[in-house]
Amino acid sequence: MPALPSYGVYELRDGFFDAVFYPPAEVDMDELMIHAELTLPYAFRKQHPLSLKTFFPKQWHEIKGVYRRVTTTRAGIKLLKSFLAFFIAYVLCLVPSVRAWLGRYSYIMVISPIINHSGRSFGAQVEGAVFTIVGTATGLGWGAFGLWLSTITTTAQVGFGGILATFLCLYIFFIACLRSYYIRTYQGIICAGISIIYTCLAEVSRSEVSWSKLFAYGIPWVLGQAIALVPCVLIAPDAGARPLAVSLHNAFAVMSDGLVISRPDSLIIRRRLAQTFIDLSQAYRDLVIDFSITFFDPKDVLHLRNLMQGVVRTLLSVKDETRLFKNFTSTTTHVQESSHLEDFVVDIGQKLETQETSQAKEMLQFVAGNLAEPTEALILAMKYSLQSCDAVLMEMCGHRQYLGPSDDVSNDVTGSLVKLRRRIIAFGSVQESVLNSNKLPEAYAEHPEVVKIFAFCRSVHQAALSVETLLVKVNEMQQRQPKYPKFHLPSYPLWKSLHRTNRQVRHDRGGLTAGSYFRSFSDISELIQKIKSKEFQPLPRKYENQDEKHETGYATMTAAELEDDEPGTKKARFGHSIWNILHRGQGFETRFALKTTAVTSLLAIPAWLSGSTLWWDEYEIWWAVVMAWLIMAPRVGGNIQDLFTRAICAVLGSVWGGLAYTTRDGNPFVTSVFALIFMIPMVYRFTQSTHPRSGLVGCITFTVVSLAEDSADYQTSPVIVAVTRGGAMAVGVIASIVVNWVLWPFVARHDLRKAISAMIFNCSIVYRSIVSKYVYYEEGHAPTKEDIEASEILEGRLREGFVRLRQLLGLTRHEIRLRSPFDPLPYSALIDACERFFEHVVTVRQSSLFYHPHFIRDNTEAAARLLGYRRDAIATMLTNLYVLSGALRADRKVPKYLPNVAAARRELLDQMKALEIELAAGSKFSANMKAGERKWAQIYSYSYNESLTGCVEQLGELEKYTKVIVGGQG
Repeated sequence: MPALPSYGVYELRDGFFDAVFYPPAEVDMDELMIHAELTLPYAFRKQHPLSLKTFFPKQWHEIKGVYRRVTTTRAGIKLLKSFLAFFIAYVLCLVPSVRAWLGRYSYIMVISPIINHSGRSFGAQVEGAVFTIVGTATGLGWGAFGLWLSTITTTAQVGFGGILATFLCLYIFFIACLRSYYIRTYQGIICAGISIIYTCLAEVSRSEVSWSKLFAYGIPWVLGQAIALVPCVLIAPDAGARPLAVSLHNAFAVMSDGLVISRPDSLIIRRRLAQTFIDLSQAYRDLVIDFSITFFDPKDVLHLRNLMQGVVRTLLSVKDETRLFKNFTSTTTHVQESSHLEDFVVDIGQKLETQETSQAKEMLQFVAGNLAEPTEALILAMKYSLQSCDAVLMEMCGHRQYLGPSDDVSNDVTGSLVKLRRRIIAFGSVQESVLNSNKLPEAYAEHPEVVKIFAFCRSVHQAALSVETLLVKVNEMQQRQPKYPKFHLPSYPLWKSLHRTNRQVRHDRGGLTAGSYFRSFSDISELIQKIKSKEFQPLPRKYENQDEKHETGYATMTAAELEDDEPGTKKARFGHSIWNILHRGQGFETRFALKTTAVTSLLAIPAWLSGSTLWWDEYEIWWAVVMAWLIMAPRVGGNIQDLFTRAICAVLGSVWGGLAYTTRDGNPFVTSVFALIFMIPMVYRFTQSTHPRSGLVGCITFTVVSLAEDSADYQTSPVIVAVTRGGAMAVGVIASIVVNWVLWPFVARHDLRKAISAMIFNCSIVYRSIVSKYVYYEEGHAPTKEDIEASEILEGRLREGFVRLRQLLGLTRHEIRLRSPFDPLPYSALIDACERFFEHVVTVRQSSLFYHPHFIRDNTEAAARLLGYRRDAIATMLTNLYVLSGALRADRKVPKYLPNVAAARRELLDQMKALEIELAAGSKFSANMKAGERKWAQIYSYSYNESLTGCVEQLGELEKYTKVIVGGQG
């Protein structure tokens, strides 16, 4: 729709924007779903986890995969270490003299190395030993205090059950809050919960306190931790070097794959690059959160991580769609996008397919023919350089023979650096000669394909520069390599470390996907809140002094941070802090604490009733409360798969434990063989599989039942021992899952919809911030290095957010929906469209650092004339994003008519074109720009405007798929 003539009348607005509404276009649902199917994450390529048809073939495939991993990879050593600690403690408990010395609850010495198993790094093992011992001591201490108060007077003895219940509930509520707030305390909190349950529920009496039971629990626990340290130290010890080496090696492999141009699986590679970006941060965090003994200085690893993430960032900016390496001998058809004059602007109107003219083909063939060979050579040099870096770092940490790369990969980083620099110089000279050639016109308005090639080559050049910087750092680390590994204390900030923990604990606690999702979005919200809390200063419509009309510099929209010393600001911040604390008290942490307190208290009631104490103590039913405490999870609700899997593991553990004793009347050798057969797969399931808590249930159930058979009275039938203890644990498992299922459950599909809504809103904030800070900033307020670093940090967080969204989408496959099947296709396509929108915004920021239109800030009068149209384009975009985000979050229908973003952008482009013609006629352009600079300005102009156009296109996709999910009005 062309702009109407203005007859010299200009509209200066300082508030509302003028929205244009068009009827919504017809949507082909079949075509939409076909496109959506291409965006599904890798998890949906597997068979459905709840499918009964594929259940047994899937289990057989998993068994073969586990056998292969255990026998051919490091997983076998890790399993050996974890199982050996358990088995040593288990065999000791089978010795009668040891069992008699430890007492009735001798199996606590076996439970201890199960909870803090040996399949972790040395630093994590020592930390876990300290945390579990301290947690156990605090639980025993608080429980002992409650026992003492409940029997101190006659009145207290009458209500001893109420006193113990109060002590248990308060303590469980407190540590459950800590468990959900600070995951670093997980190991200590878990052990504190077990010990308080044991103290307040096992062998309690209103008349006297059996203080010996505290030692009967505490001493075996400490001995178990000492046993767990032995395999960790003696068998293939690792102090943090190997996990770091694995992460670095995998990252280099993915980056090398990312250098393959025109690949058919480009979407998968880009997602792998995004995952690598996250894994690098996690690897560094795992190194510095515990003490380590490595050849790498943590400061060097931090710098190395930043440089490698910089390489990943530049590889993500390289577009795969290029005609640089194609053959131009045949006549081809391409999409020609109209533009205007010298500042290249992509038209958003209807795209016309036209035959390439012979002149355009000749020019395209000239550019591609000259740039293809040096570009390909530069890409190969980058690939070889990354492989050399990989080889050097693997040799430095001593794991090259186990991880790779192969021996034919050179470790000559210096040679690779020299070769890469030569390729960069050769590429730059060829590119400059092509730009300065007379065969190219002064303006590329009619040749967008040429501009695309130059833009592609420019992104490859920037990637090469980032690889060069990485090579310099690796070469420096190689030159300073110490002769022996050094000891490094934890260096991760204390406050941040409370919300993080090491790799093995993240796995063992379960709910890794959901926990990572919530943690990532919490970090994103903190960064977004800093942007949202900025003050907006619009362009004033009236000026107090006419002579100073254009000296103020208000040419754009400016976002300035609020000063702390402004009147009322400190008071407002204090009030917000109070509100934040009260609001946080209504969050999921408090809800989890209430759920946990409720289920443990209700299961514990028989322990304090006079009529049930005999069978409660004799059959150790308090293990039901322990199992409920262990299985309750802050961020993961119950599902039918978890219910059956964990209940079956509890039944199998109790049955196998009973068989282990009854087969040869408690023969310790036979019992050991039964333990060997059952516990190896269960230990693997707990320590290395994707279902750790069901493995934990099986390990504890078998241990308690099989060893309780030896400690039980000879008059008690082994069947009764197995049924009572196994049944109690099954009840605890079922109760915890049902409570998690009913009270404030975690439903992945609901959280997915809200998370996509939050991500769309976050993209709108980032779009607004980038346009304000990088495009329409005032003279003298150009983005600084700190601004660029802050933007890159935020972009990294958002990339992590998209990874978590796809992981959350995978969790929806494990949920049964009673009303109708859950269709993941529109959600997957919506995530993909939102991510593409975000990538276009990132490209806008990167291009704006080099592209500076004449009338954004140099000409105040021109900027004032365009301000209203700019606000229309930006406000229309933000309005659409806000509406779509709100509709998703509230699960309400999208309005039929939304402000047309393409029309607003088209109007801005028309006004820019008219203004540029006017300024060109008046000779108001700067004539100082060289010919080469003018050509580069056109190239960056293309990237800049194409990205803004891409934002408009992806917004249309967002609207389509949002309407598929929540519906549309009308």
